[in-house]
Amino acid sequence: MPPEAGAPAAPGAPGAPSPRVVWITGASSGIGLATALACARRGDRLLLSSRAPGPLEEAARQCRALGAADVQVAPLDTADDDAVRRASADAVRRWGRLDVVVQNAGVAAYGRVDEVPADVLAGVLRTNVLGAALVAAEAVRTFRHQGEGTLVVVGSVLGRITVPWMGAYNASKFALRGLVRTMQQENRDVPGIRISLVAPGGVDTPIYDQSATVLGRRNRPPYPVSSPGHVAEKVLRAADRSAAWHRELDAGWANPAMKAAYGLAPGLFDLLSRPAMRALGFTRAERPDGPGNVLAPRPHEEGLRQRR
Repeated sequence: MPPEAGAPAAPGAPGAPSPRVVWITGASSGIGLATALACARRGDRLLLSSRAPGPLEEAARQCRALGAADVQVAPLDTADDDAVRRASADAVRRWGRLDVVVQNAGVAAYGRVDEVPADVLAGVLRTNVLGAALVAAEAVRTFRHQGEGTLVVVGSVLGRITVPWMGAYNASKFALRGLVRTMQQENRDVPGIRISLVAPGGVDTPIYDQSATVLGRRNRPPYPVSSPGHVAEKVLRAADRSAAWHRELDAGWANPAMKAAYGLAPGLFDLLSRPAMRALGFTRAERPDGPGNVLAPRPHEEGLRQRR
């Protein structure tokens, strides 16, 4: 019986892509989980990391069921340099190399910058900037030793524009984009190394329920909303060595328009940003203030999409 139209070829079948060794951070939820599942369907060998061991094991189970060639888990905090180095070294020992690293782990906080607790502000920057930098640095060290490899960093359209009540997240994603561009420049001397940034707009993932807040309102992804699978497709496109090299890929059809408005009409953009954010970024439902998963994981809120 022929395979379903659009379904990936089984590993080893004629025309099927050869399995890669792929390390994904933030792999137990949202975009990271969707990327892991997409790589599993392709028959890749997977190293999955996040701070939540239980959901991480469930992600590994799903990946094995979908046909991943091999799956290992490495629960870790990406801002722990020793843990990051150990995970990378263990993958190389097991499989002989690392082909692709997807740096996806991230957290968010909602509230005016002067009202968000200092430990939460620091926590967002610790995960989104320091943690991302440590994973990216370890990936590049490995790739330079191998002479090749692909690093895909999941950023955000909020690395190009800003919105109110997300100051720490905005700052972290602007920093992340600067980090990626710098590393692209620094590694031009090794043609086999590819470094890309994927910048989603609003995505239907649990990060909105997991985020810290001091606003007492439930957050939601602003329109237009992409699925985690759509962003995973962009990540895989960036990771595909047969594809043209991309510095930065948008994942969201409205991203170009938002970036243009932010740059060409900043005064009007700022005027409209508060009412737009109130209407599109929050529901009417109340939500207790707190640090969310910024300071510690919340395993019960992990998953592919936001709870309804």
